[in-house]
Amino acid sequence: MKRYIIYCFLIAFAFLLQDMPLQAQGFALEAVRSYPFPSGLTASEQGSRIAWVFDEQGRRNVYVAEGPAFTPRKLTNYTLDDGQEITSLSLSADGQWVVYVRGGEHGAIWDEGETVNPLSDPVPPKVELWSMPFAGGEPRALAEGDEPVISPNSDRVAFIRNGQVWEALLKKTAAAKPLFRARGSISSLEWSPDGKKLAFVSNRGSHAFVGIYTDSNTPIKWMAPSFYKDTSPRWSPDGKRIVFVRTPGTGGAPEAYLEKHHRPWAIWMADVASGEATQLWKAPETLPGSVPNTHGGYNLHWAAQNRIVFLSYHDGWPHLYSMPAAGGEPLLLTKGEFMAEHISLSQDGKWLLFSANTGPEKADIDRRHVARVPVDKPAMELLTPGDGLEWSPVLTGDGATVALITATAQRPPLPSVMSFDKGKVKVLAQDLIPASFPQKQLVTPQQVTYKAPDGFTIHAQLFEPKGGAAKKPAIVYVHGGPSRQMLLGWHYSDYYANAYAMNQYLTNLGFVVLSVNYRLGIGYGYAFQQPEKAGLAGASEYQDIRAAATWLAKQPQVDASRIGIYGGSYGGYLTALALGRDSDLFAAGVDIHGMSDRSLGRITELVAPDRYERAPDADLAAKVIWESSPASSVGTWKSPVLLIHGDDDRNVSFSRSIDMVRRLEAKGVPFETLVLVDDTHHWMLFSNALKAGNATADFFQRKLLRKGIGQR
Repeated sequence: MKRYIIYCFLIAFAFLLQDMPLQAQGFALEAVRSYPFPSGLTASEQGSRIAWVFDEQGRRNVYVAEGPAFTPRKLTNYTLDDGQEITSLSLSADGQWVVYVRGGEHGAIWDEGETVNPLSDPVPPKVELWSMPFAGGEPRALAEGDEPVISPNSDRVAFIRNGQVWEALLKKTAAAKPLFRARGSISSLEWSPDGKKLAFVSNRGSHAFVGIYTDSNTPIKWMAPSFYKDTSPRWSPDGKRIVFVRTPGTGGAPEAYLEKHHRPWAIWMADVASGEATQLWKAPETLPGSVPNTHGGYNLHWAAQNRIVFLSYHDGWPHLYSMPAAGGEPLLLTKGEFMAEHISLSQDGKWLLFSANTGPEKADIDRRHVARVPVDKPAMELLTPGDGLEWSPVLTGDGATVALITATAQRPPLPSVMSFDKGKVKVLAQDLIPASFPQKQLVTPQQVTYKAPDGFTIHAQLFEPKGGAAKKPAIVYVHGGPSRQMLLGWHYSDYYANAYAMNQYLTNLGFVVLSVNYRLGIGYGYAFQQPEKAGLAGASEYQDIRAAATWLAKQPQVDASRIGIYGGSYGGYLTALALGRDSDLFAAGVDIHGMSDRSLGRITELVAPDRYERAPDADLAAKVIWESSPASSVGTWKSPVLLIHGDDDRNVSFSRSIDMVRRLEAKGVPFETLVLVDDTHHWMLFSNALKAGNATADFFQRKLLRKGIGQR
């Protein structure tokens, strides 16, 4: 009997071990999230000076470097994880001054310039403009404000405060003052090349004008005011002309909601002295010819050789084009089945630098590499091929060095430099990666593809743990956006770098993780990004998520009864849709600031608008929107879920999770919650990011990893 008891104990212990984390190689989430994340990389117009922002576990600071050595130097000294981001980082043309904005949440959909207070301080912090010398010293608060633009003369900065334009001096300590006032909300400030005039956009709701301010004694000059919306003004090198983008104003008969429609846009050129303008180019009247909605939008520039460069999606991929300022057929600069992203114009106007998901390897469609192309001919060169990832290139003012950000599947993103004549990449600030960061323990995700039920090819990244049980639990990760693309390595967005770290952590705990690039995402062309019956028009993209779990269930190393799902924002929405529609397939899920009833706030405008006309498919559209909502599937929801939300969310209202909680309570669905008070969509506090990540991992461990097969 005693021998039998010992035998039973050993068998039970063996089963317990197969579901435990891999302790021998284990690391904490705090360790894999300890890396410094760089953003805002910029260069001065003269010389070889560069600057960027490092977020080191919530402590955000400005760093600078200068050629030829490019030794990183910490310029500011903010020491707290206080949730105050640093954005709009810029260097004066002469490289002597650094200007930045501290505060706000500039990844938000609304109230991006409003204060963020995740520490719940009784006196909330301000959103302020700061400056300091490149050489070092004490930062100086210039004023409350946002969107700074330094004059080409390097002596002053124009910025936005409460929708109007203000001015502050860089070399003197005089108080900032209003520069001028105009009706509407002002944005898109652009100094003339000589620094004597300021172009701007006045958004007036149904329409928008491009204006030119000269001085306090000269009336504002409006560029060809019309019944349209004008934006993105760019000066000619001689300061005599401006190009801008024109789109239709608000109005017209209601269109069918469930159908796709061309969104027209055109490039116009105006004479600054007279204000008269003519159309230079009009986008093709096709669906791909619509307003581009990838990084940087139009990416409009006035380049060297009197050429206008811009980005358009009209050949089915977001590509760069160039045309003479006198007009003519645009020249396609970047031909091929890939996208151009993170685009910058060299200081001399002769080159476009950008990142692209292309290269000699099949896997490069799921990476980013830095490329360049001259503005006057389609002679694109890939500067950084290989199995790493590179993005956000800028050319230094002396034209000698490309500054960029690089990463690999294991090494997190860091600023880097390389010669513009090509050559070896020098990675900067590697000493700032903490010793506790588990670089050698991270896996290399594999590129996988599978077919959705309607035949679409879907790309994904597979993270597989080393060792452990023969049959492992698995998790589907769903990105947000939805216009995003997860990569075969660290991501260029801090939000998705966080997700990549989380996927590595879950893998280290013993889960197989599949990160899915479902349709509506970027990187695979127009038909993929703009599919039929997607989103509110039918959620056709959900079939890609269900197909991911079906694919996982067929893999020999996966326990099909223990497949979980998680995601944030739009990924949270699709997570809730998966749990509501397919609880038999998804055993548990974590819905992070997702959406519940997507008809909320939309139906009145559709079926009972404050006008006689309404959309011809209004009633059907209202029904489809409801059926595309997770709220409509709560009746078949059985699997447990963890809901996480910050109550100052400015992308997805906190009320959306309240709605979901009420519905789950009413149906008796098992759920848990985590509320992060006064934090936003992007976890401005590093400590809150850890709290959300650890709660996610703990939930999956309890529901999928530590329980017996099939138990929930």
